[in-house]
Amino acid sequence: MRSRTLTLTAAAGAALLITAGPTSAAGPTSPADPTSAREGSVSAADLLAKVTTCSQISTGKYRTDEGTTATVPVCGKNGAVFWKADMDIDCDGQRTDRCNENTDPWYQDDTAFHQSDGRPLRADTLPYVVVPSAGSIWNYASAGIKGGGVVAVIHGNKVQYAVVGDTGPSKIIGEASYATAQALGIDPDPADGGTDSGVTYILFKNSQVSPIESHSAAVTLGDRLAKQFLRDN
Repeated sequence: MRSRTLTLTAAAGAALLITAGPTSAAGPTSPADPTSAREGSVSAADLLAKVTTCSQISTGKYRTDEGTTATVPVCGKNGAVFWKADMDIDCDGQRTDRCNENTDPWYQDDTAFHQSDGRPLRADTLPYVVVPSAGSIWNYASAGIKGGGVVAVIHGNKVQYAVVGDTGPSKIIGEASYATAQALGIDPDPADGGTDSGVTYILFKNSQVSPIESHSAAVTLGDRLAKQFLRDN
């Protein structure tokens, strides 16, 4: 398996802080359930049927790792953007038994987006996705993608809802947190886990989970947006 690429946490991460929002509809953060075939009511097959062709919105294509050929475009749909790539494992953020300097050769103790209490995200319990930092290929913010935005991550017949939680290199794509990989049945080891291909990332425009650390809120919002995505495409 390919090890994950180095996530570049933006120096301006503090400016990207996600502030606390209403919590009445949000449940407590909990680890993703790796035995679940999908979250919510929308199947992987139904979502994948809507992303069989690509209307490219990026000015170029991304590499999946350093030294590989740039082959991955960012594609546009009504209400969403998507790409199909590999999955490298991001273990950045709060230091835990599974995510630290000893388990992850590229470990950093911060994430570009923060919990409602100001702390970095926790990669081993919160499903989140890494988006490329703004650059010449594409600027996620200009496409309506926000920190805390909802992402449907699909691998095989499994759908896992996640949030946009960190930023990475400006020319590399295909990375998600330890918890995202674990829930999808992908080896979550930050040193040598991940998968070389077969992962689809659908990011819903202008969405935002509040608080960002509530996975149950991401599932509730993600399921609603996924149904809307099927209707609109």
